[in-house]
Amino acid sequence: MGIYDTRNDQGRQEENESRNYLEQVLRDGAQTMLQKAIEWEVQEYLTANEARRDKTGQRLVVGNGRREARQLQTGLGDIEIRQPRVNDRRKGKRFISNILPPYARRTPSVEALIPALYLAGVSTNNFTTALEAILGEQAKGLSANSIVRLKDIWEKEYRQWASRDLSGKEYAYWWVDGIYFNVRLTDERPCLLVVIGALRDGTKELVAIWDGQRESKLSWQELLSDLKRRGISRGPRLAIGDGALGFWAALEEEYPGTDRQRCWVHKTANILDKLPKSIQPSAKTLIHQMYMAPKKSEALKVYDEFMKCYQAKYPKACECLAKDKDELFIFYNYPAEHWVHIRTTNVIESAFATVRHRTRQTKGCGSRVATLTMVYKLGLEAEKGWIKLRGHNLIIKVMGGIRFKDGLEEAA
Repeated sequence: MGIYDTRNDQGRQEENESRNYLEQVLRDGAQTMLQKAIEWEVQEYLTANEARRDKTGQRLVVGNGRREARQLQTGLGDIEIRQPRVNDRRKGKRFISNILPPYARRTPSVEALIPALYLAGVSTNNFTTALEAILGEQAKGLSANSIVRLKDIWEKEYRQWASRDLSGKEYAYWWVDGIYFNVRLTDERPCLLVVIGALRDGTKELVAIWDGQRESKLSWQELLSDLKRRGISRGPRLAIGDGALGFWAALEEEYPGTDRQRCWVHKTANILDKLPKSIQPSAKTLIHQMYMAPKKSEALKVYDEFMKCYQAKYPKACECLAKDKDELFIFYNYPAEHWVHIRTTNVIESAFATVRHRTRQTKGCGSRVATLTMVYKLGLEAEKGWIKLRGHNLIIKVMGGIRFKDGLEEAA
């Protein structure tokens, strides 16, 4: 009897040791996977902002080692994560992880984690087991098959969202852009057409994420025509985008009454690309003075100074600036409180930087619709952090057709 008891105790001990070992393996897997996803997210942010330079040519956004280790609660106990540190010297800008927000002490939600891992190139088979360790109770039943089913559910959710009734929706502003990226596809590079809108109360929301064929007029017209068919009979007062001709041509046909504002970030990059590196810091300073001028007349004086400085030696750079002259200064016809929002498409850049600047194609079992769905899910996560426009009480005046000059309401 004593021998039997001893063997029982020994068996239980071995079983406990095996279980502890397995749990440790799962914790290690969870830690490795989450660490990989976070590092990927940071690297994509650095790549997206690689061209941002100061007057001396130094990068404004750089990696800066790692933060102190953070303890995260998971389904199998705590794991330790060391988040890469990002030094972003741009005014009012800082890196905020969508996967692991500041001060988070629990692991991310399924909605945030699975899309991020998918777009990071982690295959379902490789991360299924560790998800249970990362997510704990949230991950019950998350086998490879259940994750596939979850993606199917999200795809259905995306399709419903992409065909939802938009009757009664009115937007003051649209930010638009075409996003190219290489994720889990073996055919031609896909292009996502993205529209974000500002509502009457100043909140921003995703309007459309569309699978386009490049940034052609046809693709944009299909998107805009679909929005009109679903209830948006009146276009926004102002659309903000880059110089891609496809969108503007389509906008003219579908919503001809909408004003057009060229994105100053895109325009600055395009101009600097046509100048020698030694000239770029001084040219960038003039461009910055141009769109930060308090009055349009002062902005045009800086414009003339730029032309005088660079026309003779760098005509292509000046041509790039001149061709969109009228559309670059439209923001002066809108409330000054809104200028910080409507001069650029930064709201799209910040939301989708982690997928738009990938240089390494990730291959796997994905499809265009699966990738589109995952970007949609990340877009919804980003939407939760968007804040209202400054001076949102003025939007009703903008939508009512009240005229502004140099940011101030004109007398009736």
